[in-house]
Amino acid sequence: MKKLSYFLFSATLLAGAAHAQLRVEIAGVGSNQIPVAVAAFADEGMAPAQVSAIIKADLERSGVFKVIDAGTVLSETAPVDYGQWKARGADALVVGSVQQLADGSFEVRYKLLDTIKSAQLSSMPVSVQPKYMRLAAHKIADDVYEKLTGTRGAFATRIAYVNENRAAKDYRLEVADADGESTQVALRSKEPIISPSWSPDGTKVAYVSFELRKPVIYVHDLVAGTRKIAVNEKGSNSAPSWSPDGSKLAVSLSKDGHTQVYVVNTDGSNLHRVSNSNGIDTEPQFSADGQSIYFTSDRSGGPQIYKMGANGGNATRVTFNGPYNISPRLAPDGKTLAWVSQRDGGYSLYAMDLASGQEQRLADGATEPSFSPNGKYIMYATKGGGRTALAVVSVDGRVKQRLTTQAGNIREPNWGPFMK
Repeated sequence: MKKLSYFLFSATLLAGAAHAQLRVEIAGVGSNQIPVAVAAFADEGMAPAQVSAIIKADLERSGVFKVIDAGTVLSETAPVDYGQWKARGADALVVGSVQQLADGSFEVRYKLLDTIKSAQLSSMPVSVQPKYMRLAAHKIADDVYEKLTGTRGAFATRIAYVNENRAAKDYRLEVADADGESTQVALRSKEPIISPSWSPDGTKVAYVSFELRKPVIYVHDLVAGTRKIAVNEKGSNSAPSWSPDGSKLAVSLSKDGHTQVYVVNTDGSNLHRVSNSNGIDTEPQFSADGQSIYFTSDRSGGPQIYKMGANGGNATRVTFNGPYNISPRLAPDGKTLAWVSQRDGGYSLYAMDLASGQEQRLADGATEPSFSPNGKYIMYATKGGGRTALAVVSVDGRVKQRLTTQAGNIREPNWGPFMK
């Protein structure tokens, strides 16, 4: 029996639940959608969450699937008339059941069926505690996504972001499911919180807090519910990002008079400077292989994105179009760079194929991008309706989502890694 490990959010992890849930609005769909029928799971009414509804919502917001409501209940053991589902336009069919066990946990069983070949594509029994029923559904949606596209799904991942209410001087570092549900508060402060960054194993978040009346970098252990100061040098300490192996942070410090890029062990030891310019070098990001660091610098007169070795050395310029390019982010496979560019009087999200140098404009009114762990989507902050909210765009620009809330300004998103 497969047990779902959800160690990240133990009872000691978070300070409490936020009252405002994020709401997903889908605008635009992908081309060549895969038609999938999702049946109601047998006996899912006894569960604290409706598994089939969550699966359908995940698949729909991906933009990859055309979800067909089966309009019936089908367990994984029920006989299936493949011709019937093929006639309804479904290339695949999702069926399953929910059973409550004697210890109070639930067992979720599911099958993915290929209606074209009249064959089973996948099955997955999952045993979970009641509070992790949504996670079980996300895991099943991930399996459907992977089996039908060949790419790992990211529905069961988490996002971190800052929810700020400046008027009330209330700043919260919040963590939620990738669909904006199950919001929880990791840190609440009367002083600003910025730049959250997930560790590669998903157990920690580094961020900048102004609690000491200056920007200081913390590392927050989400499992233990504890945190420690990672960097508190003279001047500004900002923009932490993790090395791929989770042993180091790249940071921006002004300790030597002007802001430069440094690398430090996550416990604060072995701090050393790696950039060297007379300008401002900031927003460092390790490459996927950990051998390089991308960063923003104004050494050429205006902010542009550069690349240098992880131990320093000569930097080469990466962006050349537009006078203002900031916030570099690397796709998990290292092949695509996303960043924010100021052109035509506004800020837009761009992506570049690093091999060819070809650019694509993905979204307008965008700041603070963050890749999904499968590299297929980018989350960013955007303003609209007098508030700052989160939005998601696919890397081909065809699928757009907006995550809104009734209160607060939601910004500084960072998409967490795959959980093991």
